[in-house]
Amino acid sequence: MTHRKSKAASLDWAKLADLAEFRYQLRRFVSFSEAACERAGISAQQYQLLQVVATVPAGQESSISYIAERMVVRHNTAVELVDRAEKSGLVQRVADPADHRRSLVEATSRGNDLLAQLVPVHLAEVRTENGDLLHSLEQLIGRKTSSSKRGAER
Repeated sequence: MTHRKSKAASLDWAKLADLAEFRYQLRRFVSFSEAACERAGISAQQYQLLQVVATVPAGQESSISYIAERMVVRHNTAVELVDRAEKSGLVQRVADPADHRRSLVEATSRGNDLLAQLVPVHLAEVRTENGDLLHSLEQLIGRKTSSSKRGAER
């Protein structure tokens, strides 16, 4: 281990450990989210799609391009995801009033019901686990809060 560390003397090893811990906590949250979505009968990607569509800012449209950008996927992947979500009754396409050649995506009542079910569960998860996700982020960015002190006591 000492040999590897000497090659990267300028590397902040403490921040590397903080970064690794934050990544681990993110993966734990993503794993939780995938399981929660599966229990609700949808995929994690469909849940993410619903979040994107439901939170389009004023002045922005829920186009496939916007969805692809926010989900960090290719345009054709976003099209396929919207197709599957539409078949499942989660979203619907509506004509863009400004450009009838394209459509916009809206959540259906079923999609909104699933958001209402899943969002509180996800928020509760972020707040639980003794604040591990938040604590790891605070450690990474260098903030010291009451949850940081709790983590130090473990």
